[in-house]
Amino acid sequence: MNSDDDQGANDYCLIDATRPPKADGPPYAECVLCREPTEYPESYKGITYCPVCEWQEAQRTACSG
Repeated sequence: MNSDDDQGANDYCLIDATRPPKADGPPYAECVLCREPTEYPESYKGITYCPVCEWQEAQRTACSG
């Protein structure tokens, strides 16, 4: 391993952490899992989760080890 490597020993655990922009107000997009309102605008195209499902999904997909 190169000591100049910025990613270090944990570079095997890279997750794309891009998130949709937060909405300024209603209408909100529905969560794709539970259909509850999310923090994201309804106009956002893509997968959106409510805060609870987003946390659960992050726990499910977190790197272990």
